[in-house]
Amino acid sequence: MRTRFFSKRTLYSALTLCLIGCGDKETLNIEAQAEKPKHPNILLIVADDLGYSDIGSFGGEIKTPTLDALAQDGAKFSNFHVLPTCSPTRSVLLSGMDNHLAGLGTMAEIKQASMEGNAGYAGYLNFEVAALPEVLKSGGYRTYMSGKWHLGDTKETMPYARGFDETFALLPGGGSHWNDMRPLSPALPMQYTRNGQLLESLPEDFYSTQAFTENLLNWLKRDQKNDTPFFAYLSYSAPHDPLHAPAEYIAKYKGMYDGGWDNLRAERFERLKELGMVKDGVKPFPRLRMVKAWDTLSAEDKAIAARNMEVYAAMVDYMDEQIKRVIDHLVSTGEYDNTLILFFSDNGANGMDASVMPGMTKEFKMSFDNSVTNIGLPNSYTHTGAGWAQASMAPSRLMKGLPAEGGIKSPLLVKLPKTTEASLKNKGMMNKSFFHVRDIMPTLLDVANITPTETFNGRKVRAMQGQSVLDLFTGKVKKPYKGADKVGYELLGFKAYFDGDWKILNMPKPFGKGDWELFNLKDDPAEINDLGDKNPDKKQALVEQWQQYKEENKVLDISTVPQGMTSK
Repeated sequence: MRTRFFSKRTLYSALTLCLIGCGDKETLNIEAQAEKPKHPNILLIVADDLGYSDIGSFGGEIKTPTLDALAQDGAKFSNFHVLPTCSPTRSVLLSGMDNHLAGLGTMAEIKQASMEGNAGYAGYLNFEVAALPEVLKSGGYRTYMSGKWHLGDTKETMPYARGFDETFALLPGGGSHWNDMRPLSPALPMQYTRNGQLLESLPEDFYSTQAFTENLLNWLKRDQKNDTPFFAYLSYSAPHDPLHAPAEYIAKYKGMYDGGWDNLRAERFERLKELGMVKDGVKPFPRLRMVKAWDTLSAEDKAIAARNMEVYAAMVDYMDEQIKRVIDHLVSTGEYDNTLILFFSDNGANGMDASVMPGMTKEFKMSFDNSVTNIGLPNSYTHTGAGWAQASMAPSRLMKGLPAEGGIKSPLLVKLPKTTEASLKNKGMMNKSFFHVRDIMPTLLDVANITPTETFNGRKVRAMQGQSVLDLFTGKVKKPYKGADKVGYELLGFKAYFDGDWKILNMPKPFGKGDWELFNLKDDPAEINDLGDKNPDKKQALVEQWQQYKEENKVLDISTVPQGMTSK
């Protein structure tokens, strides 16, 4: 694949010329440096199943000072959307393409025989797309990946084969965060790899979040004198269940959630309004039918539920501290100011029971010690449940696995390199414009001054559907490119389509009405009031747009809703 660097000036000098003006001394200084351009580093941090309002800068009570400081030093994007589950989001992130074209039309765990031979449903990041690390590597970047992959588990589809120079990767969707390597279910074995080689065991003191961070830091320290820029994909598996955290971090949250999920949801909703992320008059989606009112629970059930949320909070807290280690390293080596940093979650908070996991058995579930005092520690396997997940996604409808807002809305933080005034314009900014994870790869290539071509390593690849939103990140514009808010969804038989403030949603009962619903998200972000009967023409127009999306992205008419997904 051919790539092109802009040789006359760096991205920074171009932005400076635009934002400051030709006569400014800073402009002249940067132009002088442009003779020997230094392209920015890129640090892409993705959390796993983190809720919209979990971190402090998005209304959460969990201690996340590192991410909160990053929000102050950069920008918050409150209307960023991903996909309903992990691997489809990651396929779009690393390809700039719809998941049905990138190979994750469905998740590999629930792939059906009828999908065999269909590249859009391969169950791995297919070879019809050029992966982000491949393109960045061909453009002169060092490429590192530490964390969850979930986009292929063969020699040819592991991250080491898709453009990363160094990898320490969890191949499947999750599993124990300790060294015991216990899987999510008997049908989903745990697999860790280092540079394409499977690891038979892990160190005794292994904890996933620490290990992912440590591996990345080791590479950065080893190569810190290297003048070439780096791309680091730090892909945490926290706070995905099973809920595990070091005991001393769990203790920090003892008693914090004794008031229950109803109170937590109300408190976070109020803070989101105070932050300006939810406007006055908006109503939150009602408590789900599957969620009992906290006050009706027994003392034992309250204790178990509160402990689960304490562990979840501890996982997020610990992750924040580990991110600080990476940022501290960048500061100490003088690379922080030359590094673009992005942080977001791959989907909404998870409220589903472990029974939805393919191959789950009663014997496997009973093999763990889930007593209150052992929850979060080795040989435990619990999850937060729908009550806490709904609190994490306030005020939205539903949660992970579904294309309602509770499944696909993610917090996004962006810290620009500090070489231009663009970074100052970005500092502390909050943007409410809708845009999608498909735009991340084109934006990163824009920052890196890399122009992809139609072929890569001799194979023809699809042109990215996403477009750069760098001007949105810099604050140069308040809205992304025209058409950024026209996005289609289909996963597991659930469907949605966005067109500006309007959204249609089609989910089978009991999740929805079993037919298309129409919402205006500007006035009703919780998707409570179906406006389809009052606006039949608008509804029909969006349905036709979804049909076009279906044809263009080769979406199959196959429902793959996992057994065990519980109702509202």
